[in-house]
Amino acid sequence: MDIFAQQLVNALSLGGIYALLALGLAMVFSIMGLVNFAHGDLMTIGGYAIWFGAMVLGAPLIVVALLGIFAVVLGSVLMERIAFRPVRGASGTTMLLTSFAVSIVLQVLFQIFISARPMGIQLPAQLSETLNLFGVRLGVIQLTAIVVVAVALVSIIYFLRRTTLGIGMRAAAQDFPVARLMGINANRIVSTAFAISGLLAGLAAFLWIAQRGSVDPTMGLFPVIKAFIAAVLGGLGSLPGAVLGGFILGAAEVLFRSQLPESMLPFADAFTLTMVLVILMVRPQGLLGKVTERA
Repeated sequence: MDIFAQQLVNALSLGGIYALLALGLAMVFSIMGLVNFAHGDLMTIGGYAIWFGAMVLGAPLIVVALLGIFAVVLGSVLMERIAFRPVRGASGTTMLLTSFAVSIVLQVLFQIFISARPMGIQLPAQLSETLNLFGVRLGVIQLTAIVVVAVALVSIIYFLRRTTLGIGMRAAAQDFPVARLMGINANRIVSTAFAISGLLAGLAAFLWIAQRGSVDPTMGLFPVIKAFIAAVLGGLGSLPGAVLGGFILGAAEVLFRSQLPESMLPFADAFTLTMVLVILMVRPQGLLGKVTERA
């Protein structure tokens, strides 16, 4: 029971991080049709902001977390304004190439102006402790990740369903041209989508750093690839699907890494991707995606 509870917490913790990132990707894609592969570099921006707050300023944990999140939100809004707004009406290929270009430029800037090597981040020791809950010892970081993810997802759901701006974003996600004809401000909707996407990436960056303990120029590459896989698994463009895909992908990774023999552990990711491919063979549109007809 102890091992099962620990693995369940690990699955929810890892899956929650993937869900936050996948939701940010899906939110932007549903409105602009853009798969933003520079989304992972926003995590890296947050990582360096967390490093600055913790290692240079020596600020309290809450200040460090807020600094990292603010840096990511600001970076996301500026990224939309500088890089993506000029190509908003272009083809999906053009916007995709733009996202790759932004990602590469940011990684080079990190290497030139900060460091090409990993930089260690020491957060309060309390995050590394374990709690004894009903006789089961569980990590504080993993439990914190679950709580943060739950609060963030509930808040996003409330925002999208109960606020005027959120309803406007949902309308834009359904049919952006028609939403604009109905008087919805396109720039405001897209900027808000990027800001929320950045907020989710900032939360994911803090949780990732808390478990990883370091930041480097390519830190966000691995998580954003997994988040993209999760978004496709759930149905690219479906916000609930992105969350579901993130949790399924995280659970599959933890399951394979805990159950496979030691000699097979290097192939854990291969088993996970095979599972994703099998699901997509049965449902090409993703678990919660909609079938689109082509002429």
